[in-house]
Amino acid sequence: MRRDHAADGSRIRSVVDRRTGAAPVPAAAPTEARLRDAERSENFPVALRVLPAAIRAHLRAVYDVVRVIDDIGDGDTDGPQQDPRPVTAEEAADRTARLHGLCTDLRRVFDDGPGPEAPVLRRLVPTARACGLTREPFERLVAANLADQYVTRYRTWDDLLGYCVLSADPIGRMVLAVFGVGAPPGSDLQRWSDRICTALQILEHCQDVAEDRARGRIYLPVDDLTAFGVDESDLDAPHASPALRALLAEVTGRACALLDEGAPLLGRLHGWARVAVAGYAAGGRAAADALRRSDFDVLAGAPEARRRDVVRHLVRDLTRPSRELEFRKQGTV
Repeated sequence: MRRDHAADGSRIRSVVDRRTGAAPVPAAAPTEARLRDAERSENFPVALRVLPAAIRAHLRAVYDVVRVIDDIGDGDTDGPQQDPRPVTAEEAADRTARLHGLCTDLRRVFDDGPGPEAPVLRRLVPTARACGLTREPFERLVAANLADQYVTRYRTWDDLLGYCVLSADPIGRMVLAVFGVGAPPGSDLQRWSDRICTALQILEHCQDVAEDRARGRIYLPVDDLTAFGVDESDLDAPHASPALRALLAEVTGRACALLDEGAPLLGRLHGWARVAVAGYAAGGRAAADALRRSDFDVLAGAPEARRRDVVRHLVRDLTRPSRELEFRKQGTV
C-alpha cells in the first residue's frame, strides 16, 4: 500500500525557498519547434487533436513550462545532450541557480504586479487565470529537479514513490484543473490521478535506464537491484543481463498495477477530460507494451511506444463501461 509522502515532499520542497528574494537567473528560451519536438517524443499524447483548440492551448501552455523545468534540471536547455554524463559540481550549482531563478519568475504568474520575464511563463498566465491553476504543483516540479542535482539513488520502492510525489503527481492535478475537475486533497480523484502519473513516470524510468545511468542517476531502487542480483556496473553493458531484465519486468508490472489502481478515475470523468486522461493512461500501457516487446533490453536503446498501441488502449478504455473501470483495480475484470 502506498504511504502518504506529504512529510517527505514538504522536506524536499523546502529547498525551493532557500533563495528567497533571489534575482531570476535567465533560463534558455526554447523555440516552438523544440517544444513541439519534445511533445512528439512523449509516450502519451499531450494534447489530442480531437480536443477543442482552447483546451489544447491550455494543455500545451502547462506542458511547455513542465518541459522547461525538466530541461534545466537535466542541462538540456539547448536540446537533448548528445553524450549525457554525470553532472559536475559547477554544473549542478548553475542548474540549481537557474531552477531557483525560474521559480522566482514563476511566482509572478500568480502574484499581482509585474508579469514573468520568461516567454514560456508569460504564455502560462492566461491559462493559469482561466483554469484556476496554483503555483504549488509547479513548485513541486522545481523541487524534484533540484533534488535531481544531489540525489542520484533511491534505496527503496517507497522512496522512489516519494520522489514521484514531486516529479509526477503534480502533472495530473494541473491537467484536471485545466478541465475544471475538482480534486480536493485526499480525494479519490486526486489519489487515482496520482497513481496514473506515478505509473507514467516509473515506466519512463524503465525505458531510460541507460540515459539516466549516463547522467549519473539510477531510479531503479537500490534494494531491488540487490534483491535481483544486479550490480550498478551491469547498467553500463551494451545489453541488459537476464537479472536486469527480470528486475525491469517486475518494476513494469508494478507500474501497470498503479495504472490499474488509477483506472477508476476514467469512470468518474466525462467529456473531453475523460478522453484526455484516457490518452495519458493509454500512453503508459503502450510504453509497457514496448518494454515487453523489447524483452526489457533497455540498454540497447529506449523502447518506443507504438502509436497504434496507444490508440488500441485508448479505444478500449473509452468504450469500457464506467462501472467496469471502477472495479478494474480489484482485479475482477
